[in-house]
Amino acid sequence: MSVKLDHHHRITAQKLFSHPLCHNIQWHDVCSLLGRFGEVHETHRGNWAVTVEGETVSFGSSRTRDLTEDQVVKVRHFLRNVGLSKEVLSAA
Repeated sequence: MSVKLDHHHRITAQKLFSHPLCHNIQWHDVCSLLGRFGEVHETHRGNWAVTVEGETVSFGSSRTRDLTEDQVVKVRHFLRNVGLSKEVLSAA
């Protein structure tokens, strides 16, 4: 998968994989990043469905604009499962 990321997407990727866990990652930034690699859409129930490399995951609707800790971890796991590790995203 050869996708070039702009500076904004790289910052979002760095936040997603930062240790300790970053608490100010906004949903629209994550959806924009994930949209570079696959499809992102909001379901009729307000959840976010993301499909990358044929793998789909659903993220519950958020009442805030920032991801919760659990959502950050879920995004990290999803990215790793589809081959988008911290190193891959840094090189993109």
